[in-house]
Amino acid sequence: MTTHDLLKTTREPLVRVAGLTVDFGSVRAVDGLSFTLEAGGALAVVGESGSGKSASAYALLGLHRGTGARVGGTVEVAGTDVNAADDAGLRALRGAKAAMVFQDPLSSLDPYYPVGDQIAEVHRVHHRVSRKAARARAVEVLDRVGIPDAARRSRLRPHEFSGGMRQRALIAMALACEPQLIVADEPTTALDVTVQAQILDLLHTLRQETGMGLLLVTHDVGVAAESVDDVLVMRDGREVERGPVARVLGSPREAYTKELLAAVPRVETRRVVPVPSPRAEEASVPLLEAVGLRREFGRGNGKVAAVGGVSLTVHAGRTLGIVGESGSGKTTLGRMLVRLLDPTAGRLRYGGTEIGSLSEKELRPFRRELQMVFQDPVASLNPRRSVGESVADPLRAAGEGDEGRIRDRVGALLERVGLDPAHFERYPHEFSGGQRQRIGIARALAAEPKVIVCDEPVSALDVTTQAQVVALLAELQRELGIGLVFIAHDLAVVRQVSDRVAVMRGGLIVEQGSADEVYGDPRDPYTKQLLAAVPALDPGLAAARRAARKELAAA
Repeated sequence: MTTHDLLKTTREPLVRVAGLTVDFGSVRAVDGLSFTLEAGGALAVVGESGSGKSASAYALLGLHRGTGARVGGTVEVAGTDVNAADDAGLRALRGAKAAMVFQDPLSSLDPYYPVGDQIAEVHRVHHRVSRKAARARAVEVLDRVGIPDAARRSRLRPHEFSGGMRQRALIAMALACEPQLIVADEPTTALDVTVQAQILDLLHTLRQETGMGLLLVTHDVGVAAESVDDVLVMRDGREVERGPVARVLGSPREAYTKELLAAVPRVETRRVVPVPSPRAEEASVPLLEAVGLRREFGRGNGKVAAVGGVSLTVHAGRTLGIVGESGSGKTTLGRMLVRLLDPTAGRLRYGGTEIGSLSEKELRPFRRELQMVFQDPVASLNPRRSVGESVADPLRAAGEGDEGRIRDRVGALLERVGLDPAHFERYPHEFSGGQRQRIGIARALAAEPKVIVCDEPVSALDVTTQAQVVALLAELQRELGIGLVFIAHDLAVVRQVSDRVAVMRGGLIVEQGSADEVYGDPRDPYTKQLLAAVPALDPGLAAARRAARKELAAA
């Protein structure tokens, strides 16, 4: 046994959790959880929404204190008994010994102050240094996390950073005081695959170079495979399975872990829904056809083309997947396809009729047949109205029958998407994320559409809920012959649902073809880059891809 091994076996773990319970009122979110994390180690806590992952992670820094939650059991982090520590003890722990990286950097960063000033302030809380020295430290850690021109960018405010850069800034803030532990709560959920890969590579490199420990909370099993040594699977506040990442992901012992892994979309998995032959598609008339579609924002010299001349077709009973990074123009294109945005130029034909230049009055006959399901069902559902009323809106707009018939139709729609018709009077906040997305789909179906554009409909959902929503859309398409446009940054999900795929970059389609062609034999370097960034469930393959990305970046 080496000296290093001896030290590792004799010293206290960096994190020790024993019998942790977290109660919110009558709800037990965490129920008797126990685990340890060694210094320099990395543990992923994986599970569905509501499994207790985040509640457990927050307990490590005492973030439940003052919220009304009741925390029991033992939590020790870097020598601090978190539950017994007074407020001064917690302040000494947070930032200096353990730091948190939250899911939403916009909520974690103050919009009014430059990013560098916010990082400098964190440093000054724990170190007696001048403002100048603290500013220098802020620039240093921003540079360390790969933000170019760090000195200049440190003076920018959060809204002037991209999503990936904001997440890097949060990691820089966490690093400011050289903590022994970083707790990262879903740090890549809202990021596209290439930026996600960059953030995961960064966390891996920082672990190697600083020896810090990492506790990663995620619902994405692929992210866990990319980033950690061990995995803890949670369900209903309890541990289901725990062990080395290769063993848990490669040979899971528990039925729930197997279910979780089976629900993970994979880029090599083809769409299984029977579809017409490509030759039949070529002969059929497209439901929707865009030719040279363009959309510009701004005026004069500040004018920007969000979509710069896109051509595509959507056929009945088939799905066109649109993939690309944030800012590629996917959402703008999707909104133009259903005329929620007016094209600046180009032609848009529906059923052979030119609709791209129609006035709002002229569009009314087509509105019901062109529907959209949005990424964020919370924002698209009125919180002050029951979900039944929201689903009924398209029916009332069409003057469809009396109130009794409308309620019956809404009940049937709710049942069709897997919800209880008796939930008509409930409000959006009473439903889970997956249920709210089903309500959004029910509202779109109420209009009996021929085309539905789905804009990132599963990006915020855990893998099992994601699989359920994807299966629902496929079932509806099979029964109703709907043409679907499925917009997403998750290439594995797009492969699972699409017949044809268009890859967007900078407002243009850089590659388009059958899903098998685009995924099996990509032609454009950008498509190859996107596919190389998709998380792999095999930790060995994940390590090889990380090394390849590192070589490419150094070249």
